[in-house]
Amino acid sequence: MNDLLKLSAEVEAALASAAPVVALESTLISHGLPAPDNVQCALAAEATVRAHGAVPATIGIISGQLTVGLSLSEIETLADPRTRARKVSRRDLAATIALGETGATTVSATMICAALAGIEVFATGGIGGVHRDVAASFDISADLGELARTPVTVVCAGAKIILDLPKTVELLETLGVPVIGFECEEFPGFFAVSSKLALDINVTDAQAAAGIVQTQRALGLRTGILLVNEAPAANAIAAEIADGWVQQALVDAQQQNIGGKAVTPFLLERVNAYSSGASLSANIALILNNARLGAQLACALSPSS
Repeated sequence: MNDLLKLSAEVEAALASAAPVVALESTLISHGLPAPDNVQCALAAEATVRAHGAVPATIGIISGQLTVGLSLSEIETLADPRTRARKVSRRDLAATIALGETGATTVSATMICAALAGIEVFATGGIGGVHRDVAASFDISADLGELARTPVTVVCAGAKIILDLPKTVELLETLGVPVIGFECEEFPGFFAVSSKLALDINVTDAQAAAGIVQTQRALGLRTGILLVNEAPAANAIAAEIADGWVQQALVDAQQQNIGGKAVTPFLLERVNAYSSGASLSANIALILNNARLGAQLACALSPSS
């Protein structure tokens, strides 16, 4: 085990016995969701993983300590705006630890930490991807590069709705990242009903998905894998309506000169405002839905299940 990692007793025991474990990210706590939904959603995701037979491992950095399996008090620390938790991607990971700072891990950083700990499955809401103004900004999430190099299976509802989904899917193909549709034939549109982007690989149960993951590893292919899962139908939003909210949010971001790491949380906050909270409800529902599927996949992969 890497000396930089601090494992909770529950996670350490699960890994030692080869029990199923699901990694969970922490930027949804510090930057992704408003209070009190951020803490409530994080705890509900953990409860969902447990309810489906696996051990949750929420990952973050507390005063320079990379922690796999955050406690309630540590989750509340990340949720407290006075903490000013750093949003930690691959490029920030070493500096945040070395400088003794507190930070919340994005998809890319969570993948790295999960791989270091020996956790094969990570459940989140949506990954980052190619931004809509990429020709001008060249803004492409580090999540895509991480998926190309770190062998962790990420269960998600596709890429966040604020992104250019066709370009994101195209870049995933270029990077050689397998995208597996779980009970869906199109790349999910995050909380939107459909992206109309056809998928080549589909499965209808966690055992079939686990078979693909195991074969990928047996071949020595060291990329990540995306297992994409549509938002629950009761919470999904029509794509054209969601896109209208995104377009308004993009105008706001341009007018306020929002850039860099601030773009995604700003756009999600503005979309939530324009949707009168509907996008937030859908976002939470899909996070919990992915936590359920992540637990099912972890159980299917675990020799002890």
